[in-house]
Amino acid sequence: GSSARTARARPSGAPTPAMALEIKPETLKFPFELRKQIRCDLFLRNAGSTAVAFKVKTTAPKKYCVRPNIGIVAPGATVEVQVIMQSQKEQPADLAACRDKFLVQSVETTAAEASQLDASTFQKAEGKTIGESKLRVAYTTPAMPPTVSEEGLASPMATP
Repeated sequence: GSSARTARARPSGAPTPAMALEIKPETLKFPFELRKQIRCDLFLRNAGSTAVAFKVKTTAPKKYCVRPNIGIVAPGATVEVQVIMQSQKEQPADLAACRDKFLVQSVETTAAEASQLDASTFQKAEGKTIGESKLRVAYTTPAMPPTVSEEGLASPMATP
């Protein structure tokens, strides 16, 4: 099955607030191991010229711990968000069929608003654009330590 990927065309001129926050990776990959906490880092980069407030939500809040789950990304800055999957007692029947998802909400903010972030910051209001980026979760089988050391290939950036 070929999944049609929509081309992300940026309109000429100023980027929309949703575009200002670059989120990497788009898929959180967890090397699944039983009874182990597994961490995956998410990087939020603010490519715009205005501070952006963010909030990370998940469809499985009991399973994942997100730190920080709300915060500010200054213009030109990158914030690292740690997503930690709590230790699981049983292996899912199909590692490939993980339905967990994350949603990163972002909204341009002012210094005054930044000091008091709460749920209302991310409620849709007139004149406010809230960017929403959906991230998928993928379980991978833990990599076996390589027998031959291949320098430069330690962490390839895989782009599907």
